[in-house]
Amino acid sequence: MTQMLRSLGIEDSYRSDRNNVVSEFYVPCLSVANRYDRAVGYFTSKSLLAVARGLKSFERNGGRIRLIASPYLTESDIEDIRDGYLYREVIEKAVLREIDPEAECSPRELIGLGLLGRLIAQDMLDVKIAIVHGREGLALYHEKIGLISDKYGDAVAFTGSMNETASAFLENFESIHVFKSWQDHDKNRVDSIRADFDELWAGRTPRLEILDFPEVAKERFVALRKRAAELPTTAKDPKLLSVSTDLTDLGWARTPRDIQLRDYQKTAVAKWLAASGRGMFQMATGTGKTITALAALDQVGRQLHARNLPLVTVVVVPLLDLVEQWTGELRDFGVVPIKCRDASRSWEPAARNAIAGLRARGQGSVTLVVTNATFRAPTFQRLLDAVDLPMLIIADEAHHLGAEHLCTSLPERAAFRLALSATPERWFDPEGTDALKDYFGKVLIELGLKEAIDLGTLTRYRYYPILVPLSDDEAEQYTELTVKIGALIRSTEPESTGDDDKSPLGMLLGKRAKVLGHARAKIPALREELERRKGSAFQLVYCAEGGVPLPEGGTGRRQVDEVLELVGKELEFRAHTFTSREDKRQRKDLLQAFATGRDLQVLVSMRCLDEGVDLPDARVAYMLASSTNPRQFIQRRGRILRRAPGKSLAEVIDFVVVPPQDPTLFEIERRLFRRELARCVEFAGHAENYGEALAKLRDLRDYYQLLDV
Repeated sequence: MTQMLRSLGIEDSYRSDRNNVVSEFYVPCLSVANRYDRAVGYFTSKSLLAVARGLKSFERNGGRIRLIASPYLTESDIEDIRDGYLYREVIEKAVLREIDPEAECSPRELIGLGLLGRLIAQDMLDVKIAIVHGREGLALYHEKIGLISDKYGDAVAFTGSMNETASAFLENFESIHVFKSWQDHDKNRVDSIRADFDELWAGRTPRLEILDFPEVAKERFVALRKRAAELPTTAKDPKLLSVSTDLTDLGWARTPRDIQLRDYQKTAVAKWLAASGRGMFQMATGTGKTITALAALDQVGRQLHARNLPLVTVVVVPLLDLVEQWTGELRDFGVVPIKCRDASRSWEPAARNAIAGLRARGQGSVTLVVTNATFRAPTFQRLLDAVDLPMLIIADEAHHLGAEHLCTSLPERAAFRLALSATPERWFDPEGTDALKDYFGKVLIELGLKEAIDLGTLTRYRYYPILVPLSDDEAEQYTELTVKIGALIRSTEPESTGDDDKSPLGMLLGKRAKVLGHARAKIPALREELERRKGSAFQLVYCAEGGVPLPEGGTGRRQVDEVLELVGKELEFRAHTFTSREDKRQRKDLLQAFATGRDLQVLVSMRCLDEGVDLPDARVAYMLASSTNPRQFIQRRGRILRRAPGKSLAEVIDFVVVPPQDPTLFEIERRLFRRELARCVEFAGHAENYGEALAKLRDLRDYYQLLDV
């Protein structure tokens, strides 16, 4: 499967504190490239082992590597030069010392070194040695530049602290800055770095002497290649990938050896295969839906490959953050997906070329990860219409696709279909729920909260419902909206009661949720709860969206800003917002700081932590937002219940607004409040302090005659 560099979503920089530079940059880039030029300070024979995954595909692409480096000189080498030995002989000795064909090494190392030997034998890897002639004799060449190019003429150039050594890749704290030829503001930098490298390679750079790689060193690499070929068959399975590399080269997913599926995950995959590759996994947040889906992709891929059939997999996700999350997980399974998001020019050529290549080859797999917004766009729909190969649709957070404008975009020609959701039921939208089941098939596994906790996949917790009242003006707004909602619920017009936020019912429910979410009594109640946990880290505050709705119309101050002032300024927690106003890089930095337990104690968010963000270290969550849809609460509790080292118990503080309890609105309030109260009761019932939590809710259940909930 051939892709383009520009389809990989390459960052502008990579740094060890927030990236795995090998898996996030080197491996994906090399796996789609056909040229790699690198000039570095140090080079050792084992340095390319860390990116051998990319080199397998690089070799298949007919790629060529040109490497310029300084040898690693010991104190003895330096003394020899000072004592008058010819520096060329000393340098050759240093290079040969790094490549001992008889040295003890693991099968993993031997396979990688054998790959280098094969590249050298095939004239795909050419190495030169750089020596600096300084004022006081020889000096080390310390420059670090690189270029990776593909057959489409695109290139990425990079500079930074990283040498081409195993320790630089795997242990040191390193960083690189990346420039892309297809971006106008980067093109000159790419051209400049390319010119510098070409001058180096030709030996035209002042003060630098470029020596050919010793022939004896080449012969030693070739000898290592022969040793690798003589390994027993059982030892040849290259653990460079942590997954089998035979079929991942064709784009097939393979489950990594370090992932051990739980029994319920194995059962889910088996049921899906038995249902002809159709169905839904209803699994609580944090129980491994993504891994289960990828294990299913692995298994269906094995069956298709055995029948010499190809596969196009389309993973549909609601958020950009989930694109990145799925991309990372897929790479762990040996798959480099095409990320379909933003402007179509950034992904459409790569996707069409990959599918065309798959069609011509007749075997292998292509995987696309696409946002809901791009999925329903005409460009992507035309791409799907042109696919005449076996297709698998994986829908993450599948409940989003029940909306009519998305459900009608699902391709009927997809033979295999898998929906993932903790909450597939769509709130006030039975037609949308039925449409999802009609398309994907029945629910094959239901793993709820209690089962997940009993299995040890989620953390035990305490639940504290905090009842807060509405003020007089808030109660008046609430009552007016409730009357209108009741009228719509009784309506027989399906378009009025859809789950879409823009439907008449959706808009009214949203306005009512804002009144509840922004109830002024929540802020002093929050202060009291925060003061009880003063100094503690790993705390999340989920705020209502937007500004407080004003009686005269319009909105006032954002609750998230009010809460940040309370938490950060008044109570002096180390706190920060996590909202759409923070860009992707800021979010990474915030999550990293939060995970330390020192640099950042509290994250204050609205919806950005609902789906697609892993915060396993979080231990306390304050739920200020009052959603009419219980799904939001379920997603948020899933964030807080994920397991993490040192985490044995979580706390959820849920601020539940007590409705005005107007007798004239009793029936409609009871109907609306039933599911809100149901999720509170269900969550309380599985808590460590279930008796205390249920007691807090008893009066409300009694008033609304919901003791049966």
